Amino acid sequence: MKLAELNRIPDLDVSPLGALSGNWQQQHVRVDYSFPVVFTRHAFDIANPDFRAVLTVREPQRRHRIAIFLDAGVAQAMPGLLEQILAYIRFHAQAIELVGDIVVMPGGEACKNDAHVVANLLEALSERAIDRHSYSVAIGGGALLDAVGYASAIFHRGVRHIRFPTTVLAQDDSGVGVKNAVNWQGQKNLIGTFAPPWAVINDACFVEILPNREKRAGLAEAVKVALIRDHAFFLMMEKQVHALAAFDSDVMHAVIARSASLHMHQIAHGGDPFESGSARPLDYGHWVAHKLERLTAHALSHGEAVAIGLALDARYSCLAGLLPAGEDVRIHRLLSQLGFDLWHNQLLASNEQGELLVLQGLREFREHLGGELTITLLAAIGSGVEVHEMDAAMINAAICWLQQQRDQVQENPHGGQQQEVACR
Repeated sequence: MKLAELNRIPDLDVSPLGALSGNWQQQHVRVDYSFPVVFTRHAFDIANPDFRAVLTVREPQRRHRIAIFLDAGVAQAMPGLLEQILAYIRFHAQAIELVGDIVVMPGGEACKNDAHVVANLLEALSERAIDRHSYSVAIGGGALLDAVGYASAIFHRGVRHIRFPTTVLAQDDSGVGVKNAVNWQGQKNLIGTFAPPWAVINDACFVEILPNREKRAGLAEAVKVALIRDHAFFLMMEKQVHALAAFDSDVMHAVIARSASLHMHQIAHGGDPFESGSARPLDYGHWVAHKLERLTAHALSHGEAVAIGLALDARYSCLAGLLPAGEDVRIHRLLSQLGFDLWHNQLLASNEQGELLVLQGLREFREHLGGELTITLLAAIGSGVEVHEMDAAMINAAICWLQQQRDQVQENPHGGQQQEVACR
């Protein structure tokens, strides 16, 4: 560009403040992110074009270099997967080049807790000379996607990253989002970035081989997003609850797709995709869930802890006069019928001063967000509302109610319609 052309560039907007004497120039940077979320089956069947298509969408004539990181649990559950991936790459060799061996690594929360996992991932990316026109591909559950996503986001300031979520929770929530993180010093997701992926491929076949406990756990996030954003979706899950509880494939995949769509819509159109404000509506029920995960040393999975958090905050919403009476029972009933245990004794764990340890989750939740405490509660099924304080006595009462609901079910496990038990 010639100097004369530079001189014709308009000045930046200047927004001077009266109390300041410097020359302020206000810079505006807008970046549009767009990535496909593909719902498919048998993604590594050589006849399935989806994986090749997302790799070649921008540069169809290039041969694309990829590094693959595979969850060891997935590899064990699908013994032929490794060879199927290699066969796919061989068949599509004109468009895909695998660099180095496929890295098979542990998944689960232990992956995010491993102090060496990020360094090991960065070393693997470096050894393979992955650059900003290459791809880092992660195949696994949400924890592995988080760890690989974080390493990919900081390597070369960000390399192209493709996710293959293999759990219900990752396919219907975390895997279609824009966040990644690892845990540090016992704190969940303390180190991470906001980095939208290049693409997400949801292969239904991964879900179908999951243990029932893992299938169920992911449904908690579907119930959550229905509670805060989509009354009709909640009604659909109520109507299909027995099919969902039996993990009917068609119903499961319909729920996963709708949940993923609602999560994506909230991120794209909620006004704060990178959470620079204080509100996080998609974390309804999560302030207690994150604390319960730690208090139980992750004996409760994330989804199981979220289910308890949803029920607890639904009851609190009623006690606070936000949610109409009886809707908490309805929410509790749906979660129970899906097979969730909505009680854990760690809800009653206390410190030497008698304060419930779970209440520390509020402080930790605010510290993670920064700014003002902002908790999403319910104004109605399908409508979330933000509050900036929570009453400890009402939280205690909500916990008491959960315990009484559990006791009622134990006393009458086959007794028809669940009745509300007033907390005394």
